[in-house]
Formats: sequence, structure tokens, C-alpha cells
Amino acid sequence: MPYEGLSYWMSSVDDDLTPGPRLAQDLDVDVAIVGAGYTGLWTAYYLTVADPSIRIAVLESEIAGYGASGRNGGWCSALLPQSPEGLAHRHGHAAAVAMLRAMESTVDEVGRVVRAEGIDCHYAKGGTLVLARNEAQRMRAIAEVENAEPYGLQLQWLGPREATERIGATEVLGATYTPHCAAIHPARLVRGLARVVRARGVRLYEQSPATSLAGRRGRNPATVRTPGGTVRAQVVVSATEGYTPVMPGQRRRVVPLYSLMIATEPLPASFWEQAGLAHRETFSDFRNLLIYGQRTADDRFAFGGRGAPYHWGSAVRPGFDRVPRVHVALHADLRRLFPALGDAMVTHEWGGPLAAPRDWSASVGLDRASGLAWGGGYVGDGVGAANLAGRTLADLILDERSELTSLPWVDQRSPLWEPEPLRWLGINASTLVMSSADRVEERTGRPARRARIVNRLLGH
Repeated sequence: MPYEGLSYWMSSVDDDLTPGPRLAQDLDVDVAIVGAGYTGLWTAYYLTVADPSIRIAVLESEIAGYGASGRNGGWCSALLPQSPEGLAHRHGHAAAVAMLRAMESTVDEVGRVVRAEGIDCHYAKGGTLVLARNEAQRMRAIAEVENAEPYGLQLQWLGPREATERIGATEVLGATYTPHCAAIHPARLVRGLARVVRARGVRLYEQSPATSLAGRRGRNPATVRTPGGTVRAQVVVSATEGYTPVMPGQRRRVVPLYSLMIATEPLPASFWEQAGLAHRETFSDFRNLLIYGQRTADDRFAFGGRGAPYHWGSAVRPGFDRVPRVHVALHADLRRLFPALGDAMVTHEWGGPLAAPRDWSASVGLDRASGLAWGGGYVGDGVGAANLAGRTLADLILDERSELTSLPWVDQRSPLWEPEPLRWLGINASTLVMSSADRVEERTGRPARRARIVNRLLGH
């Protein structure tokens, strides 16, 4: 099947990737959702839980899970793109704490639902280790632990010995650890959600791209136009994440940043005796240019990172999913972390776009006047956040006041990105600066000032 090549995850799901039916006629529903990824499918799921009679149509340009939901690193985490300090600066301390606690509970909520619905997504709540591998990284790690305390976050510092007992990587000076993360098989989760919502009566139309969205006007409903027909609804949810810029008038709403991944062949028990990750802890380190990884349920490494270029005009194309020099660098980084890999093969290489708002702030919302709702802007932290978004959107759509609808990301609006060529120059320059900052820190052990400047400019 052509979709198997999207990622290791999509090549190893337990269902047929043949596209479902296209929309072939006009349709009237209560809620139309554009995008069959985590955000759209979780929204549909919780709406049907609250009201089984609600009429829902989900429109997907390819197949369910085609985007980031079927290609990501498989971290169901409590992470948000903004730091706790950033949340508190914008919304106040109490609101930041409420948001962070909601994210922590979301990790367990995903586990509850996959067990209840029989979705075998290899859920393993082993937590996250973030390594410090030079003195600059160690300083950032200690500061992060100290900064977490006022928000009640469970983040602890592990010394070198305790850290290497959990993960047998090289040059480990210590690590932070939080229990609030589960490793998952992301494509099994999204494809499982698609099966569940279909069984609940949701109409899922694949290979049915939305060409325009329009809000309510007077008594006329909101609409989604596709090549096969128009869907009319009281509420239209935009859940297009990294593909948002392909919609008319949305090129500056978010930028599609590409994150790339590799997967190794299954590795023997003798290797894992040294490498650790016995509880399938997800892992990263404190470098500036992000890396992330997990031990899969079939004992591979799934490992990824940033470094791919941003493309002029927020372009999104299948050809951008693979950048040979970045995939080679990821393989080299993984071998530096775990030299015992030896000549183990990389069996899969892939990538895809994620959505970055200008202020690095994920958000959900519903404009009641127009009937247009949205959720996204996760900047790569969407596996958990999309579940919280789906629950929140369901409450907003059903006009239910809840703790979720009072969270600070509700109805939050991000500024537009700068026009070209400023966008292209700024984003690609920041990637080069972060990479050079990591080289400086490896050589000197001192934090690179240039990385702090870039973070401030980008609004991290």
C-alpha cells in the first residue's frame, strides 16, 4: 500500500491502509471536523461519548493518521511547547498550574481510553529521561528542576550513577526524570481511534480534502467545501495542524516545521541489557537542537530530531519528508549515544510537518458567532495535548462549562508569522544558530548565549 512508506509506524499497524469512502455528495451534520488526526478524532470520540445521537462528519485529505499523528516520536507526554514560566508570564501562576496539571492527568486519560476501547497502541508509562551530557546541559537541567518546583511538577534530578542505571548512554553527567509520559505506537493509536469513532456512528471520509471553510452567516450554517461535495454544520472544527498553511489564507497562521525520524532493526536482548530503558522510558537530552527517542515494543530504536529546513512560503510537500543529510546525522547521533549499536541497520527513514504558532502557544477555541472551532499548534508535543484539546472542544461545542473550558489556552489567539522573506530567513537562520550553539557547548562546556537570543526571538 502506498501509505505504508509514510513511517515505520504506518508500516507496522495492524489494519488495512486502503482509504475509506470519499465524500461524494452534499451533507448536513451537527459537527464537521477537518482532519483525521489525533485532534479531530479525539474531538469526535468525546462528542459521541457525551451525546451518541450527535451527527459528525470527519473529512481527511488522505487517510486517518496521514499527518503527524502517524509519524511522530510516540511520546504521550504532559509537555507543552511553552515553558511553565512562559505560561505563568502570560496567564498567571494559578492558570499555569491548572494547565500543567490538566496535561499530567491527560497521560493517564489516554491510557484509560485505549484500555477501555481495546486499542493496542503499546502504551507503556515509563516516564521521560532528559540527559545532561556536557556541563552546559547539566546547568540547564538543574535549572529546569529548580524552576519546576513552584508549579508542583514531578521532575527530579538523577545523578550520573542513577541516570546510567536507567539508560546506558555515553557521557551522562545526570538526567531529569518525570513519570508523566507513556511510550506509544502512534499509528496504532490514531488508526484505532478511527475504528472506534466509525463504530460510534461518525462518518469518516478519506481522500476528501477541504478546499475552503466558511463560518455561519445569519441562519446559514457553517460550511466545508470539498471536491466531492459541501458539508453544512452548526460547528466546523479545523484540526489540520502542520497542514494548516495549505488552506486558503492560512500561510502565516502557523509555520510547518519538519521533524525527521529513523528506526533501527530490532535489537537483541544483549544490547538492551547495556542500553537499559527497561520500562520503555522515552529519552532526549538538553542540547539546543532537539532530539527524541524511544525503545519500541519490538525492541527497535525510534529516534528523531530537528534540523530539516523550513521551506519558502510555508510550503508542505511529500518530498520534504526526507532529507538525507539529516537522516544521516540522526543515525550518527544515535550511535554516539549508544556505540554498542555497532552495524545495526536503520530500516526506516521518514519525516513530516508539525505546526508552530508565532508565540509557540498551543490553543483551542470556538467562535460561537461563526461556528468555527480550532485546536492545535502543539510544536511537536501533540500526542497528549491533542487528547486534552479533543475533550475541551467537545465541552465547548456542547456548551458545557467545565474545568477544561476555563483553562488558559481556550480562545487564545497567536500573532501571525512575519511575511516572506523574513520568515524564511529567520527560521532557517535559527536552526543554524542552534546547531552551532551545540557545537560550542560540546567544546567549551559553557552555555551558548546565541541559543538564548534565538529562543527569545522565536518566543519559546
